[in-house]
Amino acid sequence: MSGSVTGADPALLAALVEARLHDPFALLGTFQVPGGDCVVRVFNPHAQAAWLGDEADGEPLLRVHPLGVFEWRGGNPPLQPCAVGFLEDGRARQTYDVYGFPPLLSAHDLYLFNEGRLTQAWHTLGSCEQVREGVAGTRFAVWAPNASRVSVVGDFNRWDGRVHPMASHGVSGVWELFLPGVGAGAYYKYEVRTRDGALLVKTDPYAQVFERRPGTAARVPVDLDHAWQDAAWLEARAGWDWLHAPLNIYEVHLGSWRRHPDGRFHSYRELVDELVPYVRDLGYTHVELLPITEHPLDESWGYQATGYFAATSRFGTAADLKALIDAFHQAGIGVFLDWVPAHFPADAFALARFDGSALYEHADPRLGMHQDWGTYIFNFGRHEVKSFLLSSARYWLDEFHVDGLRVDAVASMLYLDYSRAAGQWLPNRHGGRENLEAIDFLRQLNVLVHEQFPGALTLAEESTAWPMVSRPTWLGGLGFSLKWNMGWMNDSLSYFRLDPIYRRYSHDKLTFGQLYAYTENFLLPLSHDEVVHLKGSLLERMPGDVWQEFANLRLLLAWQAFSPGKKLSFMGNEFGHGREWNAGGELDWSLLQHAWHQGVQHLTRDLNRLHRERTALHELDFGPEGFRWIDCHDGDQSTLSFLRLARDGTFLVVLFNFTPVPRQNYRIGLPAGGRYREIFNSDSQHFGGSNLGNGGGIEAQPLPWMGLSHSTALTLPPLAALVLEYLP
Repeated sequence: MSGSVTGADPALLAALVEARLHDPFALLGTFQVPGGDCVVRVFNPHAQAAWLGDEADGEPLLRVHPLGVFEWRGGNPPLQPCAVGFLEDGRARQTYDVYGFPPLLSAHDLYLFNEGRLTQAWHTLGSCEQVREGVAGTRFAVWAPNASRVSVVGDFNRWDGRVHPMASHGVSGVWELFLPGVGAGAYYKYEVRTRDGALLVKTDPYAQVFERRPGTAARVPVDLDHAWQDAAWLEARAGWDWLHAPLNIYEVHLGSWRRHPDGRFHSYRELVDELVPYVRDLGYTHVELLPITEHPLDESWGYQATGYFAATSRFGTAADLKALIDAFHQAGIGVFLDWVPAHFPADAFALARFDGSALYEHADPRLGMHQDWGTYIFNFGRHEVKSFLLSSARYWLDEFHVDGLRVDAVASMLYLDYSRAAGQWLPNRHGGRENLEAIDFLRQLNVLVHEQFPGALTLAEESTAWPMVSRPTWLGGLGFSLKWNMGWMNDSLSYFRLDPIYRRYSHDKLTFGQLYAYTENFLLPLSHDEVVHLKGSLLERMPGDVWQEFANLRLLLAWQAFSPGKKLSFMGNEFGHGREWNAGGELDWSLLQHAWHQGVQHLTRDLNRLHRERTALHELDFGPEGFRWIDCHDGDQSTLSFLRLARDGTFLVVLFNFTPVPRQNYRIGLPAGGRYREIFNSDSQHFGGSNLGNGGGIEAQPLPWMGLSHSTALTLPPLAALVLEYLP
């Protein structure tokens, strides 16, 4: 049957069938028409027939346009919500009129979103199952202010952008539509018609679940629920004096920590049984997960994220990830998430040019394109982008109970000329190189985290001399909890790769760090970045024969453990991984069959235990009162010695010999007379060393030395670190 469209604007009708309709509620749904009659108008270009009500006793809808517009006209309006049915390819499908459910997003939420102050935006945008007027379905909402039309597309409408155009919330730039009958697990995207008529198919920026790669569709949230059992952990975290507590992080890439023999990833649930007890056994206080936000490319290690609100489906569901984090908490281990707000990939299906315009990024490539990585830089001055990023940060802390965020590539955010030559960047409004909008965003981020999640930390990967990165915003700082000490890392690794015969000429690489060690709350990293890109593993970078390589590695790990600052070490470092990290496979666990590697793992376990149990090694990491040189001038023999002190005055004596030459009768100053016990020796045979030492301890003599009241002569083993504990 065919007929004429009742009282419809021909321009709107043409826009509908040509997939250009900006306001579908102006044409579709239930209307009163002149004369008092009621019209129900629906659109389905795939239907051969349609009816009002149930198939058995419903009233037919008249086809009034050959491309799929159907109408019913009567004196009394049908019951709302309006049940309709369609015959598609010989099969009947019963549903409800989509355009009988008006948009419901609140003006208040939209206002906050447009102001950059909606920090729980995942409740407002994205897809969300709802029940409206007794009808179950899903509400979709997306920000695309420069689009002329946006439609929801998915399996439920044959991915046809003509079928379900969304309603516009005007100047907010947000589009919304409720689809009855669409439930958890449904695959969907948004089809966007740009102002110049181009068609884009985009995944949902606020999606909480994605299909497995290589697919890029979002899914209506499924498998999100988890019965948390970490209340005691969260309560303790809220009162955690982290500044004076041990903090020792195991950095993990979940995709390459372990794999199945056939190359499959281990799931989040499998890692509950394997990773959690491993980290607990070695004595780390926290893990840091390389980005597990959804990303299309394995080789990016997660640093080119396309799903800022979704746990990657590579390893399981969101509920599975929550179970892993919960298991860590119940084991007394915190979880940090590596989070990437600096840039995003240029993949056409994701954020890039989302509505045909530079929406999340800057239009000018001198501001919006990261030249090193081929990615887009977020427009931190745009309020809606702030709402997006702040909400993403809060999402992981709120919904997944993570204990903090390691913020990637902070230096690239702070400087407008980062990795750019003259003429390739634009100055700020004052003519400077500082990215004022990014600075403002980072301060807002840190205030949000610290106010809303007491005890949660933010860790800045920041490699420049930017001042006060880890100082409160009310003092003019950026507000981070901790800053990565890249200077310590670079100086230490460049020193350790030297043949010991030449180390005497670079002694200052080890001592220079004390000149700035307390200007920030520093974290000492031996991270994944140091074992990739042809750098080799830490073990491979050590000089000498096999014995010296392992002794040097043990010495490096001890140098990190006993130096002031919190600690981070990448997986594999703990047992002396023999080759550069390969994200495409698992760590070489077979190495632990060999005594050398077992020794490094035993050393790691003992270092972690000492760091946790001896307050002098962590309580005053951020103040000069926790550290005192005994001798920093013996460059000729490449030795160092210092005290680590606790608030109660207890102390440990730490000594290093950076050459393979044992130092016999080596005299050092000591702050008190009496007995000193040797509680750590990296040359112990238990670790693979030569077992040279001091018979378990030494006696201090009343001979002043190096400005201290007592001294002793002892043996410094080759390429080794010693720790002496005073026995009053």
